[in-house]
Amino acid sequence: MDSVKTHFPPKLQQIPLPATDLGRSPTQRNVKPRLVRVLWHVAGLALLLLVVNSTVRREGRHTLHLSYPKHRYLHSKEREHLFLSIPSPESALAASRAYATHPHLAGSSEDLSDAKVMLELFQTEFGISPPPEAPIFPAGSPESRAATLHLTTRKSNQPSAWIDTYYPVLNTPIDHSLEILNEKGDAVWTAELEEDGDPLDEDAHKYKDSVSAWHGLSKDGTAEGKLIYANYGTKEDYDNLVSAGANLTGKIVVTRYGAVFRGLKIKGAQELGASGVLIYSDPRDDGFVTVENGYAPYPAGPARNPTSVQRGSVQFLSIYPGDPTTPGLPAYENADRKEATNIPGIPSLPISWKNAERLLEEIGEIYSVGKDGKTMLSGKISESTVKLVNHVNTKVTPIWNTMASIPGHIRDEIVVVGCHRDAWVLGAADPTSGTVSLHEIIRGFGALHRKGWKPLRTIVFASWDAEEYGLVGSTEWGEDFATWISDHVVAYLNVDVSVSGSRWSAGGSPSLAHLIKRAALEISHPTIKGKTLWDARTDEGPFSGTKSSNISVDVQFMEAYGTLRHEIRSSETGIYPLGSGSDYTVFLQRLGVASLDQGFGLTPTDAVYHYHSIYDSERFQELYADPGFHRHVAVAKHLGLLALRIVDSIIIPLNTTQYALELDDYLKRVENLVPDLPASSEIPDFTKLRKAIGNVQSASMALDKERAEAEKEFKDILRKLPWHGKCQGPSRFMRHVRDWIKGAFGVPPHQYLPIHGLAGEHPDSWKRLLDLNELLLSEAEGYPRHIPIRKLINAAKRIYRTNKKIMAFERGFISQDGIKDREWYKHLGVAPGKWLGYGATTFPALTEALTIERNTTLADHEASRLTELLDKLTAHLRR
Repeated sequence: MDSVKTHFPPKLQQIPLPATDLGRSPTQRNVKPRLVRVLWHVAGLALLLLVVNSTVRREGRHTLHLSYPKHRYLHSKEREHLFLSIPSPESALAASRAYATHPHLAGSSEDLSDAKVMLELFQTEFGISPPPEAPIFPAGSPESRAATLHLTTRKSNQPSAWIDTYYPVLNTPIDHSLEILNEKGDAVWTAELEEDGDPLDEDAHKYKDSVSAWHGLSKDGTAEGKLIYANYGTKEDYDNLVSAGANLTGKIVVTRYGAVFRGLKIKGAQELGASGVLIYSDPRDDGFVTVENGYAPYPAGPARNPTSVQRGSVQFLSIYPGDPTTPGLPAYENADRKEATNIPGIPSLPISWKNAERLLEEIGEIYSVGKDGKTMLSGKISESTVKLVNHVNTKVTPIWNTMASIPGHIRDEIVVVGCHRDAWVLGAADPTSGTVSLHEIIRGFGALHRKGWKPLRTIVFASWDAEEYGLVGSTEWGEDFATWISDHVVAYLNVDVSVSGSRWSAGGSPSLAHLIKRAALEISHPTIKGKTLWDARTDEGPFSGTKSSNISVDVQFMEAYGTLRHEIRSSETGIYPLGSGSDYTVFLQRLGVASLDQGFGLTPTDAVYHYHSIYDSERFQELYADPGFHRHVAVAKHLGLLALRIVDSIIIPLNTTQYALELDDYLKRVENLVPDLPASSEIPDFTKLRKAIGNVQSASMALDKERAEAEKEFKDILRKLPWHGKCQGPSRFMRHVRDWIKGAFGVPPHQYLPIHGLAGEHPDSWKRLLDLNELLLSEAEGYPRHIPIRKLINAAKRIYRTNKKIMAFERGFISQDGIKDREWYKHLGVAPGKWLGYGATTFPALTEALTIERNTTLADHEASRLTELLDKLTAHLRR
């Protein structure tokens, strides 16, 4: 076993800035179309390398010997054991201290330094020799294009690492203020908008003034007006205010964080004529762990620091993510830009509870009791006027995605593992906990690589940038390589905040649910002996509110929390659907790639997580979120194990039938909305949609049978092959292979490459034996003469076709017309709710036709669109 090694450079090597002389790209060279077809179709044959998992290994049998590196190749269980032995708490802790003890705002010099640190990590772990000039490429340049597109060709057979530079429009704070004015317009109270930076938390104290408290992508400007309180600022909250007779025109709206994405709070206020918005963190949303319940505020205790402020993007995430000025297109430096339609037109500020408490006094009673006895928003307006100033510097800003790959034998099937790197300030939880888990995954795959392991499918690792501004780095890469991703990416595995609390949860495409659960059942619980990671779904934090004899907890918060937990627990798989809020969005919601996300999050009895605050610090992680860093390691082991199993399985392990069966639940949720429609509305007819769902289920079950038979046939042929002894002279086997390729694709024999020698037995024989460079383009001697090559080819092609159908399942929900009013989102199976942002809505276009538009004619249209997609998917699965 490799010795445990932590990589965060002891001395960051001097990596030069991006080269200015980019030279001639490999993509500019001529590539013969026939050869391209050979390389593409031969991926099916590459499936013959699968004895990697030892399923066809027989004791006492001689196998064909080839020349290999001197290291012994590993069986599947040995590979998994080696990988799982690498992530360690000691390494994770050291990495966290390296990454989370300085600010790294997207587009800053610290962010670029961290991008280079990740590049060096990839180079070190994957044995990549740093080139003379750092591989930092402007997006859209020949070098940047080639770095990704060549992953599905034979241009290189070795791991690679590079940095893509995109140029989105971002902003940074210049100055801001918040005042209560008297009748003469003079300030009678001025808010302290920055956090206190208590010296007890050294990093927070050191960097308290490094990044002002502001909203990313907020509107530059000044607003004056009376205050009105809007609770969470949800669509329902605003509707209730309007129903109660409140007039928001010219008002400054005060809302608390929670329930929906912060940008949508501003969107709702803006549409009702408000002049500005203030958003604060309310202790009512901290569960049991409050000062009121006897806990000291952080850093002296686990309760909320009253000066803490949640920064964050106020982009209208559910309209479209990424660079606001290039929707659907990559943000190149010279990109044609449009006026942004997904950012606010009124200014806003994030404020602390300490400041909010003072402002709410100006309003007075924020709730009242309705005629039905229920509590409702009062709609009261403050007597005083408030002045909000938010000045920002908005400009095109470079950001840096650090990428790496380990090429597989099957080049046209890719698995991507990613985590964003940028933070609003220190970001020990968001995203450094995820970066630390990714760090440990990379170390694990590095150990496998040094043992000579080569994946069946290519694996790509990504350290995304500017996620905090609106998923920018991943979205721009996804838009840049949309066709390539749609053609080749099997799955996207995301980690963001891997640890902020005690309870583990996972979300993802239903097709990945069984794989997520199975792996979680095999990973030990991070803190409780004898339990598994799967058991951590019900964990609670250590603070129950017993410090006070009069325990107080907000009823609305607990009801919302209870509803969320019930939905997850009552689901058949225990895996929640993905909405948005992290880097899986472009892969799943726009391109139809099966995706997942996971991590340890908060419970009402955990220490308060100061999200996007200077107090999201290393001290908080080590003291409260993950003492000992065992949760970081558990996430790394789980996500890495999933990646390993997906890249090395003969049949892509996506459960399409589980997905198909869950469509029944999606339709039931829609049908449950019908009784809430106006009495005069016609009832939508979902008969054809229900039938289409049934057809997809039948087709998927047939695909299950086909995948099982295809894999069995392939393995049976391998078992029957007469691999023993040595052969002299030109092999009939090789002649058949050569003639078949030449006849099918017209590749001249002189393009074949030689293989040398025979030596060394190992269970990866078929991986190297039937690798393109070692068999299909070979004129070697000494191979067996009586191999049923056509049966072998047909079995491999059968697996290839089956895998393509499996990959196509999630793509089957993609409509090029997209979802009404937010056409960037194209997945008609699941999307972030239009007025939720984070939360998922299943059958979104159909659901929102009923819940938002309340239009049964539109609902019928959306049901027809969905039915058409499902019918096409069924036809594809049955081919």
